[in-house]
Amino acid sequence: EVQLVESGGGLVQAGGSLRLSCAASGLSFGDYAIGWFRQAPGREREGVACISNRDGDTYYEDSVKGRFTASSDNAKNTVYLQMHSLKSEDTAVYQCAAVKLGVREALARTAFWDIFYDYWGQGIQVTVSS
Repeated sequence: EVQLVESGGGLVQAGGSLRLSCAASGLSFGDYAIGWFRQAPGREREGVACISNRDGDTYYEDSVKGRFTASSDNAKNTVYLQMHSLKSEDTAVYQCAAVKLGVREALARTAFWDIFYDYWGQGIQVTVSS
């Protein structure tokens, strides 16, 4: 079956860095985009980053632009989210999710539409202390 497994979360001080990993199995990795979503207490789930494993296109929510970088290692079927300059407001449960790719242009419109995602990881806590 399809599995997405996150790792790399934990506690970090404000201004620090973490790298999250999303290891995928059971799917054709290059046919999917991987989105990173987060949900903080009392807030709706929001998309923060997305990468097309086929094209390499990336998309970022405004609040993380310049601080977070998504990357794909297709040989390892793994997507990473490198997070720098972390802020207390980045504290959340982070999930990766996979969506089947269509035409290249479609992802720009739908990268953070969670209803389109087919598979989800279990979630991992990121806590940024201030």
